[in-house]
Amino acid sequence: MNDIFDELFAIILDRKVNPLPGSYTVKLLTHLDEALKKVGEEAVEVVLAGKGQSDERLISEAADLIYHLLVVLATRGLTLDDVRTELRRRRKEQ
Repeated sequence: MNDIFDELFAIILDRKVNPLPGSYTVKLLTHLDEALKKVGEEAVEVVLAGKGQSDERLISEAADLIYHLLVVLATRGLTLDDVRTELRRRRKEQ
C-alpha cells in the first residue's frame, strides 16, 4: 500500500525522468546545492516552529522539510526504501 510519502516520492522521480518546464521540483533536482540549502532552511524552520509556534505551523514546516529531503534523496539516486532499511537496521540494534 502506498502512503503519501511514496506518492510524493513517485512524483519527484517522475519529474526527474519527465521534467516539466518551470517545475520547482525539476529546478531542485537539477541544482543539488539549492535543494540542500532548502533542507537546511526548512530544518531551522522546523526547530523554530517546534520551539514555540502553533501545531499547524510545525506540521507545515515538517511537510516542507520532508519534501525537500525527498528531492535530495532522489537527486542522489537513493530511495525511501534505503531510509526504511536503515531505520529497520537501527531498530534491530536496540
